[in-house]
Amino acid sequence: MRTQFILSALPILGAHGARILQTNDDGWAELYVRSLNGALNSAGHDVVLSAPAENKSGSGSSDEEPSPRTSACEYNSCPANSGPVGTNATNTRLNWVNSYPVTSVRYGIDTFGAQIWNGQEPELVVSGPNVGSNLFLSVPFSGTVGAAVYASHDAGIPAIAFSGASDGNLAFNTNPVPARSTVYAQLATQLTNAVLNSGAPYLPDEVWLNVNFPEVTGACTDPANFKWVLSRINPGIISAPDVDYCGDDRLPTESSVIDAGGCQISVSVGDATDKTTAPAEKQAVVLQKLGSMLTCLDS
Repeated sequence: MRTQFILSALPILGAHGARILQTNDDGWAELYVRSLNGALNSAGHDVVLSAPAENKSGSGSSDEEPSPRTSACEYNSCPANSGPVGTNATNTRLNWVNSYPVTSVRYGIDTFGAQIWNGQEPELVVSGPNVGSNLFLSVPFSGTVGAAVYASHDAGIPAIAFSGASDGNLAFNTNPVPARSTVYAQLATQLTNAVLNSGAPYLPDEVWLNVNFPEVTGACTDPANFKWVLSRINPGIISAPDVDYCGDDRLPTESSVIDAGGCQISVSVGDATDKTTAPAEKQAVVLQKLGSMLTCLDS
């Protein structure tokens, strides 16, 4: 397991790094998103961050044109009266938008990314890691999820939404960086690399992955100890059967995966048309792509 993780976290050998647009709903200067930004860059990817100027948690799929800021960005990461959008003075790949996560993704695709990538679109959108879980009933209201769903449904770009149960917002320049931020960044990079290494198209149409990490504590402070479990977002009481997985045609809910403990990560195949669970035929595609890293639920 440890060797598998180390290899997955390394740069993709023999291929160029992917164009990745990164966002979140906790704000562009939140530590989790910056830790993942560093990890993705270290893995050889071409990453552009476009995220809200301040915390916009719970904003769902809201989208409106950004307005000029009158106060400083979160953690004083931009000065007051900085305009409706902005860019880090020393790194043009770090950008903020004074609006919602969905708006930030839209600007990332059409403006910031287009400028850096010479008009090309991102190959993948990565949202998060969110500070706190996004499970079942919270999914429709999550800005982290809303950004990923916009990318998949409206822009036609495959997307992953990451969330971590270890919460507590921290500034981008927190020192030392706590283990939870580093571990989530390493795990998110591992899954991102696995999706990209599976080959294009990276995900089925109208699909996004909703990935929830458990708390980083105890044995779950070593990335090698984590397990990936295919799950579903909502209970399947009246739903059609899921893909056959671990001898059952009903996947465990993502909540049950996290509640089971044991450093287990839920990976749900989301339907970008309604933010619920995607049908079995699309789950099957993801299972084929990621099957080598997935395990059965250990309850």
